[in-house]
Amino acid sequence: MSHHYEYEKTWPGKENFILGETENRDVELVHTGYGKDMVKVLHIQRDGKYHTIKEVTASVQLTLRTKKDYLFGDNSDIIPTDTIKNIVHVLAKFKGIKTIETFAMDICEHFLSSFNHVTRVRVYIEQAPWKRLEKNGKEHFHAFINTPTGTHFCEAEQRPNGSPTVHSGIKDMKVLKTTQSGFEGFIKDQFTTLPEVKDRCFATQVYCKWRYNRFRNVDFQAVWNGVRDIVLEKFAGPFDKGEYSPSIQKTLYDIQVLSVSQNPEIEDMEISLPNIHYFTIDMSKMGLINKDETLLLLSLSLLPICASSSKFYVFLVGVGATKIPALISRCK
Repeated sequence: MSHHYEYEKTWPGKENFILGETENRDVELVHTGYGKDMVKVLHIQRDGKYHTIKEVTASVQLTLRTKKDYLFGDNSDIIPTDTIKNIVHVLAKFKGIKTIETFAMDICEHFLSSFNHVTRVRVYIEQAPWKRLEKNGKEHFHAFINTPTGTHFCEAEQRPNGSPTVHSGIKDMKVLKTTQSGFEGFIKDQFTTLPEVKDRCFATQVYCKWRYNRFRNVDFQAVWNGVRDIVLEKFAGPFDKGEYSPSIQKTLYDIQVLSVSQNPEIEDMEISLPNIHYFTIDMSKMGLINKDETLLLLSLSLLPICASSSKFYVFLVGVGATKIPALISRCK
């Protein structure tokens, strides 16, 4: 782990390259980067008989100071992607994985401190949702169950002599409620075919990402747990009566406001809530009345609705789908 690469402004054989034969002056490399994707690690921390696990999948992207590998086919600055994979594994061994955010920062710090010619490191990590088995409040010492109630992910980016920028997020968290949701009072014109509805199913797959305003002395896991609980609280409401949602936009905004207000470490937050439609199946031709008991998932009509601090954008993202991105930011 003590290897240190000294960047040289010249490299052996540079004088043998003929610019006109190797570099096209009509084009410019705007951005370059490479790395290793899908690096998998299961880390086990053993405290006597009590074991703790973190299973992660990491992607690491590096940007180098020179572009000679692209322009001249000179690989002398390239850190092989297999080496990147090995470094991730060794860092997990020696540093451990307290949280995926701290592990991502460990990876950034290693490449910047070990290789002078690395000008940017970007790390993306997903954590597998393992939960310790428990019964009657008693935790098992070494057995776990996979509970896909939302994927914890993070992103970290750092440049030389700079502080890391850290994001955390939740993805693939599917939630559904069978009432306490409606959509009324929208614009109606000659093109409107959508009927108003006071009571409907509300289903979505949550994507939520937030940026931290600091990276030291942050309990990343506690913040993530807190935001997840807020998402569920504002979506579902009290257990006995729920909470009415007049639109996905309103529910989304309420989640953002409560998350930022209760977590001073969060600088800004973006959320996407695709509207997963379940429609009542028409059984009238069979002489049956369907009282919203049997519904059909219309899988192609996902309407991701997200938020922006002061304005909304609408653009097509696929067949039968629209997107309204939204980002909320802490007021200065």
